[in-house]
Amino acid sequence: MNGAHQADRVLKIGAEKQQAYDHARDLYTCPGGKELHQYRRRLSVGRDGVDPEGFMRYRASKFDCDACSLKPQCSPNTPARKILRSIHEGARDMARDIAATDAYVTSRRERKKVEMLFAHLKRILRLDRLRLRGPNGARDEFHLAAAAQNLRKLAKLLPNGPKLGPA
Repeated sequence: MNGAHQADRVLKIGAEKQQAYDHARDLYTCPGGKELHQYRRRLSVGRDGVDPEGFMRYRASKFDCDACSLKPQCSPNTPARKILRSIHEGARDMARDIAATDAYVTSRRERKKVEMLFAHLKRILRLDRLRLRGPNGARDEFHLAAAAQNLRKLAKLLPNGPKLGPA
């Protein structure tokens, strides 16, 4: 199993009993209630605990796992439970917490509207690159594209399209 997803592995024992990361104490708690530490002993010179691939290894004690009734589901082919945690997992946790808020849902819905308008500018009105030079040229080009986009919206609001009189 890929190390990046190993911490999120789902056991067959219920989501409420999954391993939980304690940020303050820098350890995981396994479904059996035991703690998974990075290091088991105190060192005079501390280590950062990050391997070359950018993962921190958290391990349970073999004695704890041998005595646990959940071992066949938790770590069937290894002597003890081992979890790899990416150094970027803290940022991912923060992003997951933000994504669970109502403000994020509202922001995401509003972002879709704006991003669809820019996608329309790029694809339909072919504004994938600017033809005029300089900031003033870019501003003028965007103003023209926005005006064209607004005129298209207004034309769609008319019941039978624009009515042209005799020339």
